[in-house]
Amino acid sequence: MSKHFNRPEQKPIRRKLRREQTYTEKVVWMQVRNRRLMGIKFKRQYSVDQYIIDFYAPDIKVALEIDGDIHELPEVKENDEIRQKHIEQFGIQFIRLTNEEILGNPNKAFTKLEKKLKEIISQ
Repeated sequence: MSKHFNRPEQKPIRRKLRREQTYTEKVVWMQVRNRRLMGIKFKRQYSVDQYIIDFYAPDIKVALEIDGDIHELPEVKENDEIRQKHIEQFGIQFIRLTNEEILGNPNKAFTKLEKKLKEIISQ
């Protein structure tokens, strides 16, 4: 049986992505690390098959993706949809926030995130 999660051969890539986080990812990490958000454990740069998720809460199977402006481009949007569908096959649900939401009004963005997490947990 093949390994689908955090494959060892992807570790250098995941480590590099953690070291080179975007400013927005750093803002999010400061809010979710060490179970600061609703007591939920999040991991950074978690891989599922060939894809790497920005943040992942394994206990509730939630992927949190932070989308910059580039995700508005049609070809990137299409790739995101393919990627998300593949990852959802493992029972993982997605929450997407944009850089604009997080940097423009962080309180509103994290309130939205909490609301979505509560909805997922109550399912």
